[in-house]
Amino acid sequence: MAAPKQFGGNNNSARPGQNRGSYNRNNNRRDMGPRRNERIRVPEIRVIGPRGEQLGIMATSSALSLAKAHDLDLLEIAPNAQPPVCRIVDYGKYLYEEAKKQKQQKQSATKLKEVKMRPRIDEHDLMVKVRRAEMFLFNGNKVKVTLMFRIRELEHPEFGFEAIQRLVEAVSHIGVLDSKPKLQGRAITAMLSPVAQAKRKLVHNSSPLEDDDLGEDEEVVDEE
Repeated sequence: MAAPKQFGGNNNSARPGQNRGSYNRNNNRRDMGPRRNERIRVPEIRVIGPRGEQLGIMATSSALSLAKAHDLDLLEIAPNAQPPVCRIVDYGKYLYEEAKKQKQQKQSATKLKEVKMRPRIDEHDLMVKVRRAEMFLFNGNKVKVTLMFRIRELEHPEFGFEAIQRLVEAVSHIGVLDSKPKLQGRAITAMLSPVAQAKRKLVHNSSPLEDDDLGEDEEVVDEE
């Protein structure tokens, strides 16, 4: 005798079409950015003109016609407002300005860069370090100056402090010493912060460079 069919219970098989529509809409939806032109489907919107002037609330179809008359686009900039706020813009120019703004924000983010030195550094090598530190500070980075001693050099730590001081003084026009240099183990460290952007100027470098063009500062210290 065949076993009776079970109703209810834990049945993991989905019924035809069950939950599939919402799943696909949520997972396959592409982020196309802010709505513009015909994608704006609310009946009325608050409109800002191409020169930033307030045009008030109007039918979306009328705003779209106005944008097309100027050979521009209607872009939704505040979708959650009541009614949504849209602006008449050159969409290509808008994308360019947004990309430029994001790049500036990324560049303005403070990073920590390191410059490595030796206590008996000669004048030429010192200036190489000075130019690197100056450029890092010019780009808005904090700079950690690390001076490493060989074991036998620890007998005269004053040479290390003197070298650090020479670098700090050379970049004093663009960097501020956060705290006095400290000797910890076999290293002296000092931290520099950049001055305000409006006050930054290059003295030891002829032209600005990106951080990526400067590379990493490598200073090999042996165990002698």
